[in-house]
Amino acid sequence: MSSFKIDLSTAVVFVATAPAPKMANKQSGERAVDRETGAGLSTVGLLISDEGEGNLYQVTVPETGLPENLAPGMPVRVVGLKARDWENEFNGQKRHGIAFRAVALTAGA
Repeated sequence: MSSFKIDLSTAVVFVATAPAPKMANKQSGERAVDRETGAGLSTVGLLISDEGEGNLYQVTVPETGLPENLAPGMPVRVVGLKARDWENEFNGQKRHGIAFRAVALTAGA
C-alpha cells in the first residue's frame, strides 16, 4: 500500500485524547512496535483545524516521538505525518480505511 505526506503548515493542531498504547493483539496484550526501531507505538487523538474545518484523527506515533506530559487541549506540531490506505479480511468480512502515522509530536503551536 502506498503512503502520502500530509502538509499541516497552515493547520492548528491540538491533542484531543492522551496517548494510549497501540495493541498488535488485544487478546494476548501484545503491544505494536515500530518495525525499524522496535519502539512501542501509541495512538493519539488529534484535532486538526485548517481552512475553517476541524477533524479528529487517530494518529499512531512511536513512544520515542512523544513529549512528556502530553494532555488533551495542548497545542502540538506534527512531524512527518503520512496517510496510508489499508484493507484486511476478518471473519469473512472485508474492511478498509486510512491509517495516519507521524514520526513525532512536539509541544507548542
